[in-house]
Amino acid sequence: MSTELILVVTIFALSLLVGFEVISKVPTTLHTPLMSGANAIHGIVLVGALLVAAEARTPVEYALGFAAVAFGAANVVGGYVVTDRMLHMFRARPAAGRQPAASE
Repeated sequence: MSTELILVVTIFALSLLVGFEVISKVPTTLHTPLMSGANAIHGIVLVGALLVAAEARTPVEYALGFAAVAFGAANVVGGYVVTDRMLHMFRARPAAGRQPAASE
């Protein structure tokens, strides 16, 4: 194996360990703000995938570009769905005799 490959795999493994350690220590009250920040990062990843896919020239590049854009878009949409569901948990519940408004 090349030295560069070993270096890249080592950095990847260390980033996994550090990421897991950091995320596991986050209190539940901070999950929603962190999800919003993660969604912004995923949006940047999606823009990058679109730029790379625009440069595709071969069928394999087209397929990989499409997969990158599809996974990036699913990640962004899924992140916003999860964030919305989490924010619904913090909304006040309507009183027992009161009907909820149409916008709720």
